[in-house]
Amino acid sequence: MRYVYGLTTALLVGGATLSLATGFPAGAQVAQNDEAAIERIVPRQGAPASFADLTAQLQPAVVNISTRQRIEVQQNNPFAGTPFADFFGRRGNNQQQQQPRFREGQSLGSGFIISADGYVVTNNHVVAPDNRATLEEITVTMPDGTEYQASLVGADPASDLAVLKIASNRTFPFVQFGNSEEARVGDWVIAIGNPFGLGGTVTSGIVSSVLRNTGGGAYDRYIQTDASINRGNSGGPLFDMQGNVIGINNAIISPNGGSVGIGFAIPSEIAAPIVEQLRAGEEIERGFLGVSIVPVSDDLADSLGLPRNRGEFVQTVQEDGAADRAGIRPGDVVTAINGQPVTNDQTLSFLIANIAPGTRIPIDLIRDGEERRVTATVGKRPSEEELRRQQIFDPDAEPEEAPEESDGTIEEKLGLQVLVLTPQIAGQLGADADTVGLVIGAVDPNADAARKGLRRGDIILSANYRPVGELADLEAVIAEAEGSGREAVLLRVQRRGGAPSYIAVRLR
Repeated sequence: MRYVYGLTTALLVGGATLSLATGFPAGAQVAQNDEAAIERIVPRQGAPASFADLTAQLQPAVVNISTRQRIEVQQNNPFAGTPFADFFGRRGNNQQQQQPRFREGQSLGSGFIISADGYVVTNNHVVAPDNRATLEEITVTMPDGTEYQASLVGADPASDLAVLKIASNRTFPFVQFGNSEEARVGDWVIAIGNPFGLGGTVTSGIVSSVLRNTGGGAYDRYIQTDASINRGNSGGPLFDMQGNVIGINNAIISPNGGSVGIGFAIPSEIAAPIVEQLRAGEEIERGFLGVSIVPVSDDLADSLGLPRNRGEFVQTVQEDGAADRAGIRPGDVVTAINGQPVTNDQTLSFLIANIAPGTRIPIDLIRDGEERRVTATVGKRPSEEELRRQQIFDPDAEPEEAPEESDGTIEEKLGLQVLVLTPQIAGQLGADADTVGLVIGAVDPNADAARKGLRRGDIILSANYRPVGELADLEAVIAEAEGSGREAVLLRVQRRGGAPSYIAVRLR
């Protein structure tokens, strides 16, 4: 289960939202939520006196999903920087290299079968291991307890969707996607899933909001419901009273990790076409502009002299990206994309995401109080790894988490969170594109680094006179300093608009 704790601004991502998918009947098979079957159970208007018959009809197609993962265990050398460093992890005279160690990990979630031949939809985060793990096995458990092995057909991290295929030739009960655009606030819904590993759990509630935007990303458009959703419900279906899958349970807002009645489901209008593409083995292509944006608040509108807070404000523009080539600049307010207004429910990210790469579109914006129109050729969204390395660096923002490559040494000993300096980030910080170093992402206010004036956006060029182009370089210098009994390291730091200077930072 993913948690939504705060709002973030994302680079533009997206994908085409076409017509909704239907079931995939095999032979004479009929979906569990076939219209004729459901009409015999639930009145056309309102909810039934009991959800029991509806649940009995739909539950056979909802499954539990578990994975087995092989996770590499990070090993820190306690003798780093000492003459005994090479002896750590040695196993005999002929083995000089420390051997990696692994442990087994597991994940639990929910899913639902969409075809009689055993294709299953779930969330990507249910089946996707992190960078240090390898997916070993996926097990799908039917409501009657029967287990099947499954393979991963396709996954899309951006929309958090994945499609599996059960390894069996039997015929399976299945359900179909419905039209989430017809959902109204106040409609009854039920969620079926595997919360906390308790299989076959059914909860009911109403639609609290439609197309709720929680952060501005291309897929931050959810159906909000007060039907109880907890850990393990991820990937399970949200049904309307006609038995249609109108959402895929995905996230919650919670101060304590449990359900407080604010759950989110990916609408079928977004999910269904992506599922179709994944099932067919097609590449998911998304539009991309290469900007970072924030909503236009009342204060921002007043400062710009706008009559009302409309559109979204461009903070930074990626060099030589689609927006840059179109002439969009930081400080512009984008009000419409291809003739469609930019609103809270229809964000710039969402609009661009759903335009095919290579398409030429008009973009309306306000600059210096004047309305303008530029024409942009929509780019193709890079992979998640490329985006991470080419991220737009906002010196005023705070990173949400430490880089995955970090083992915690730099944060613990220097009170700094750093990331590798890419040419894109260097350009945004006013440094040459070929500058090698680490850029500071955050500074612990209680650390000596903060007392010495280091701040987000500073570039560390060297440590103890050694170039630092990777996190491991700085970690090695820290380990050597500690091994030699030194209580500080000498950093060469460059700040935008200034010359590099040396700063001695005390270790903690």
